[in-house]
Amino acid sequence: MGISIRAAAPSDRAFVEMLGKRTAMSSVSSLRHPPLEDVLANFDQLLAIVEGRAHVALVADVEGRPAGFILALDSMPDEVTGEDQAFIAYMAVEREVRGRGVGAALLAAAEDEARKRGVPYMALMVTEENAAARALYERAGYVTERRLLCKTL
Repeated sequence: MGISIRAAAPSDRAFVEMLGKRTAMSSVSSLRHPPLEDVLANFDQLLAIVEGRAHVALVADVEGRPAGFILALDSMPDEVTGEDQAFIAYMAVEREVRGRGVGAALLAAAEDEARKRGVPYMALMVTEENAAARALYERAGYVTERRLLCKTL
């Protein structure tokens, strides 16, 4: 399986939106029960925020077809230290090619882009239940720095 990573083109916007919306519920913790339409609207808002700031948008092609994407903000200062960091706003991979290195290739390419820009850290958020994504990030050297705790009231 040949994986190639490239900068997203304007023509990739529909693919990013479609795959993002198909996978958006995987970013919702089991503690929360939002209506699907709210999650989809928030994904649209996320795209608008990313597109309105300096960012990197990469697409993974597998055998010549888009199979995943990553959106990373160039700079999102850490909320505690104020230190500069890149931030992965969203990453998604088509279900049929998961576990074949597409996510790892996207992540590595986004990290390379951040290094080129002189950014010292890359950060992201992932739900506790998303074991496959957490394993991918851990294999890539990511460690838990803080935890967001939540309680149903």
